[in-house]
Parts: sequence; C-alpha cells; structure tokens
Amino acid sequence: MRTISDVSTGGDRSTVGIAIADGILHFELALAYELFSAVADRYDLMICGAGPVRADGRFLLEPDHGLDRLVEADTVIVPGWAELDVDPPADLVAAVRAAHEAGARIASLCTGAFVLAAAGLLDGRRATTHWLYADALAARYPRIDVDPDVLYVDEGSVLTSAGKAAAMDLCLHLVRLDQGSVVANAIARRLVVQPHRPGGQAQFVTTPVPEPHDRPFSELLAWAAQRLNEPLTVDDLARRANLSTRHLGRHFRSATGTTPLQWLLTQRIRRAQELLETTDDSMDAIAGATGMGTATTLRRHFGRTVGVTPGTYRRTFRSQAPPTGA
Repeated sequence: MRTISDVSTGGDRSTVGIAIADGILHFELALAYELFSAVADRYDLMICGAGPVRADGRFLLEPDHGLDRLVEADTVIVPGWAELDVDPPADLVAAVRAAHEAGARIASLCTGAFVLAAAGLLDGRRATTHWLYADALAARYPRIDVDPDVLYVDEGSVLTSAGKAAAMDLCLHLVRLDQGSVVANAIARRLVVQPHRPGGQAQFVTTPVPEPHDRPFSELLAWAAQRLNEPLTVDDLARRANLSTRHLGRHFRSATGTTPLQWLLTQRIRRAQELLETTDDSMDAIAGATGMGTATTLRRHFGRTVGVTPGTYRRTFRSQAPPTGA
C-alpha cells in the first residue's frame, strides 16, 4: 500500500501561509494545518499573526511569523472568523490584501470570507460562506455575488468555502490543483474523508441522509465504482438496487447531493485523472477504462469538468506520481 510520501516525491515546493488574529476559529485553523502538514515535502507552512492570538476566545496561539510574511506565500488560508458583528482587524485585512497583490492565491474557510470581503477581494466575484451567515455577508458587502448553496467557489486567485466539512473539501481541492488527484486522494484516505466533492454540491440536503448501516446503497456505489469501464445507465443501477429509477434518483440525491448520472461522471473523471497521472495509457485506452468510449468523449467531459484537456493534465501531473505498482 502506498503512503503519502510514496506518491508525493518530487515536484516544486509551495508556501502556504495561514493568517490568524484574535477571533479566529480553531477548527478551520487546525484543519488547514493538519491537511497541508500531511504533505510537508510539498509545502512550506507558515502560521502568520501580529502576536499571540486567542482562537474561539479560549485557545492561546503563538504564530511562527508576523503578518508581513504573508506576501511571501503562494497560497494564503484565512480560517473562519468569529467576530462577525465587528470589522476584522485592519492589520489582518491589509496583510491579506497585500499578499493577493503580490500574486498569492487567497482562500477563505467558512466565515473567513468576511476578511476577504473587508479586503475588497470579493467585489464583483461569486463567493460563498456558511449558509447561516450568507445573508449577512451579502447585506454588508452588496458588491459580492453570494451563493449560499454550494460547498466552495473557485474564482481562480480567490476561493471561498462554506463551513467545517466544506473547508476540508476546499483544502483538498487546492492540493488536487497543485499536486494532482493521487496526492489529494492519499491525504483523504489518511484523514478518512471523501476524496472529492464538487464545489457546486449543495451545503446541505433537506431530505434525510441514509444511515451508515444502509448497506444495500453502499454496496451499489461500490458495485458501480468497480464497473466504470462499462456503459452503466440509471436503469442498470436501479435494477441492481431493485428500485424504480425515480426512487433511485431520490435515494441518490439524499445520500450524495447529486444525480446518479452526475455521480457516475464524477467517478469516471476521477479514475481518468488517476490513469493520466500513473500510467502511459493512450487516450483511447483511458476512455475505454473509464466507460467514456472514445478519446473525443473523454476530452469533452474532462475539459468541461476539470477545466483543462487530458493531455495538459497529464503533462502537469505525470512527473509527480510514481509508475503504477510503485
């Protein structure tokens, strides 16, 4: 079994700065620190603050560096912010703005979006935050296109996430962008979380989520994941689960937040990413192995979902993963 260190040798190091100040939420801070520390051979991690900081009003934290060091980071993470009834500290806002102007990618977790908003980084952009505070963000900063219904929003140099678990999704998304799906999936396995949830997935669903002991549905997902090379349809899944297609659709939506076809496409794309990173298989072979039939279909779906062609993706990440069987 490969470890994270096995799949993360080589490649350029990147600096991640986590910006902290009094009023920061410790959960998102600890989450980001744990996740990026899991691939310490790929990231230099800095905790930056103006001095000793109280998180959640209880935990006293000593930063490694001053806020001025954020301008040296390739990525700046702003954890959740508790004091929503007051403006964030001016020195924190100025440091985040300066880092962005210096070329850093800025990502907020949960209510950290209020810090980005105060810095003017979300003006004219689509953004999200925890759904409980989305109305407050939109009211205070009307120039932001606030979307309360998604897990995270990637606007290129500025990214925002919803709360808690969605913050993990965004951090894994950043690692996937930087290091590829093999490394991101290895971190997810270590942290025992889902490797990939698309940012457009709903923050919550109103229908009950199946209990963990719902074995038939779990077995259906496992069965389908082992047959991605086959042209599976919704009818195939419904027959396997002994459900009507309508009932299957409702069950899928409540459990995964998406439709059966979209779930299948996501699994196919993830498998294609792994094959592009870890094998020299041709595009036609990868298309066949992922149930997309032809290289043309693969390129169309891959480009629409990932944002680059399969060839570009392979050139970017192929050197960062060992050959299959390593």
